[in-house]
Amino acid sequence: MLKALLGWLFGRRPAPATPTSPARPRRDDPGIRKLNRDAPLRAEQRAASPTGEQATFLCREAVLGRNQRIAGYQFMLQEGARARIRHSTRRVHHLYAEVLIRSLAQADIGELLGHRIAFIDVPDSFFADPSLANLPAQSVVLIPTLHADPGAPEPDALRRTVEQLRQRGLRIGLPDPTVMTEFAHLLPQADFIVVHAQGLDARRGLQLSNIALEIARNARLVVRGLPSIEEFRFCCKLGATLFQGPFATSRENWQERELPPNTARIGTLLARLRADASTHELADLLKQDAALSLRLLRYINSAANALPQSVSSIEHALTLLGREKLQRWLILLVCSAGSNGERGGAALETALVRGRMMELLGGTHPVAEREALFLVGLLSLVDVILQVPMEKALAPLALGADIDAALRGNSGPLQPLLALAVACERSDSEHLRDAAERCGITPEQASQCHMQALSWAIQIQD
Repeated sequence: MLKALLGWLFGRRPAPATPTSPARPRRDDPGIRKLNRDAPLRAEQRAASPTGEQATFLCREAVLGRNQRIAGYQFMLQEGARARIRHSTRRVHHLYAEVLIRSLAQADIGELLGHRIAFIDVPDSFFADPSLANLPAQSVVLIPTLHADPGAPEPDALRRTVEQLRQRGLRIGLPDPTVMTEFAHLLPQADFIVVHAQGLDARRGLQLSNIALEIARNARLVVRGLPSIEEFRFCCKLGATLFQGPFATSRENWQERELPPNTARIGTLLARLRADASTHELADLLKQDAALSLRLLRYINSAANALPQSVSSIEHALTLLGREKLQRWLILLVCSAGSNGERGGAALETALVRGRMMELLGGTHPVAEREALFLVGLLSLVDVILQVPMEKALAPLALGADIDAALRGNSGPLQPLLALAVACERSDSEHLRDAAERCGITPEQASQCHMQALSWAIQIQD
């Protein structure tokens, strides 16, 4: 991953212009018009378009594996759209599913996700919809939901449809069979069993294990809504393999933990860099750490492969890299040092998405300000990545006042864009609209930047 990051750092990156992404359905999309007509917005919701319609956009939640790295995402439309159809007809729920599937197909999620999986909840009667053929089968898990309206498929018909979907390569997840028995006849074909953390105890865990052993022999257990790392560890003991919830970026009491060993050296370099030390002094400091010196030479040579000969001098490498890129390289090293720890990889990916999104949103700002925006996003989860208190993580990094204020005190000129990046990770459309309004941009633009940043973060890590 760091090699890819360095390739981007050394100039092989797209200009941070305002993106145009297919990840969001267009406002004039017929599906959007039908959705807003059949399930009108509640009166208190705001930010309608000039025609009185509300834009609908995609959101996601990370799905982590037992190694606490991101294995996939659950995709959905924003919470506002889900809320307004919750008690609507089956027809409206189908329309919601059509818009969701179209959005994912337009976003080219097969290319976007790589080896990761997309989890998608749709009505049981939607499993026969032809729009599912537009999804990359190898990347998708479909999860059926029930609806009270007439029109549910007969069990045998649904079973045959599931068989056809699985023959095409799609995988099937089923809701907790100890709670929802309506899909029990599909358990032999289940690839995943999806349960909610609330109410999951040892007794239910044993029931689910027996079901997996005796009936759903190929199914893996997915647990949603995990609030903390303790619940994650408990569910691991129950045999779960995939996990969702706030635990992925939750903070703990890390007061007794110390920074990784090389952080102090990097901190010294950053402090001298900020104090405008000479290149000779910086090179002398680097030479005191043989591993760090070798990493710099390896990366400068791989990134500067257009040069007629390789670089063997630390001073020459520093001159080629420049001071701004040296600062970013050193901070990336700090973050990467913790990415192999508990939740570190998932937190680093989230932080990279934040940083890239903030940089994209600052596309018209001066270069130095865009650099600062990227660093704010990247460092917003440095405590989770390194599993130390935020104050301890930031202390050696010698950051500028605006960056420090955004990270420590939730204040300063860079903080609103950080708040917007965090809001895009949630499914609460009202929170996103408020954050976007404070930044003077539209929530649609924010959502576009977020999906583009996600694509970039996935690409540089694969």
